[in-house]
Amino acid sequence: MLYESAARADEVLCLNVEDLYPQDKRGKITAKGGATEWIHWQSGTAQLLPRLIGLRTCGPLFLTGRKAPAGTPSPDVCPETGRARVSYRRAEEIFEENTRLLANRLASPEDIEDLDGWTLHRLRHSALTHDAEGGTSTPMLLARSRHASVRSLERYARPGIDAVAQHVAPRDPAARRRH
Repeated sequence: MLYESAARADEVLCLNVEDLYPQDKRGKITAKGGATEWIHWQSGTAQLLPRLIGLRTCGPLFLTGRKAPAGTPSPDVCPETGRARVSYRRAEEIFEENTRLLANRLASPEDIEDLDGWTLHRLRHSALTHDAEGGTSTPMLLARSRHASVRSLERYARPGIDAVAQHVAPRDPAARRRH
């Protein structure tokens, strides 16, 4: 969901089941500054959500594996299972741990404890970079990322050398005459 929506991890982790509109592949989030905004996802997330939600009809979307400790604020406890909303810190730990070998392709599984994996923020960054490399317009990148300005978007949408070469090649007048 983080990659497909290019949303901020803390916004996605605050989603509740009742905030989802699976038929439209979107969800209502509370963005930076408290505004209500929308995130959109693709088929991969749409296929996994029913398995994540199960029969639940309300409460936090992403849950820990155990009951919420005493004193957990009620909005962060699933009323149907009694489990707590997963924290950013724990989600980051799980993701980092499970991407260690992906992030270090030449490493062997024996070295896994000494490796660093990817961060949740990298998913947002990668999604926006891939969109930019694919030719997504700046207005659409701004809308998708929900950045207020192009300047704040610049650090994410940085097409690589190959993407720039692929963009320039078909616009070469000499290459067009040859075809």
